[in-house]
Amino acid sequence: MSKPKAWVSWSTGKDSAWALYTVQERADVELAGLLTTVNTTHGRVAMHAVRESLLEQQAEALRLPLIRVPLPWPCPNAAYERAMSEAMTRARQEGVTSIVFGDLFLEDVRKYREEKLRGTGITPLFPLWGLDTTELARQMVARGLRAYVTCVDPRKLDRRFAGCVFDSSFLDDLPGKVDACGENGEFHTFVYAGPMFSAPIPVEAGEIVERDGFVFADLRSAASANGR
Repeated sequence: MSKPKAWVSWSTGKDSAWALYTVQERADVELAGLLTTVNTTHGRVAMHAVRESLLEQQAEALRLPLIRVPLPWPCPNAAYERAMSEAMTRARQEGVTSIVFGDLFLEDVRKYREEKLRGTGITPLFPLWGLDTTELARQMVARGLRAYVTCVDPRKLDRRFAGCVFDSSFLDDLPGKVDACGENGEFHTFVYAGPMFSAPIPVEAGEIVERDGFVFADLRSAASANGR
């Protein structure tokens, strides 16, 4: 008997990567693709501002197809919801019955996803929901997940953390008021290594820039992963 198909809501970051890995380990659904919103004006993943070329390397290392959701810039909410509705139509056409999300504890975000999927025939899955985020972050690192901090909200976390590697030292240095997984928007990440990948992704942190009130590390491909 075939397993139900699921896409992963893929941000390029650690939470979506760990949600994917959790579902892989659970083996109760077939992962059939990575659903990713892309800023078509700049050719980058929305929110995390990661280059599409790096997103493509992640998909190759995960051995999963990419389902890009093109978004304009700026992107009004109506345009976002229209694009996502079209993506859900495609999901149904391809036999997908679930979307995996890496959300941890933000009730309003979960409620929004559930409301938008209600009646579509697509079920949201939240494999990380309610887990202790400090323990989860340590577990990720202990199991070999590594990521770069791609974006920092300087109102919540010092800009010096932009471009840092998400590892034990990073977690040790985080101020106590900051969630270890950045669930309150303190920071976002790009995963370059972990048990979900067939091989690490060669990437390095480049220029640190400030844009729209956020601090970004411009990640780029590297000939090697600098020993990591």
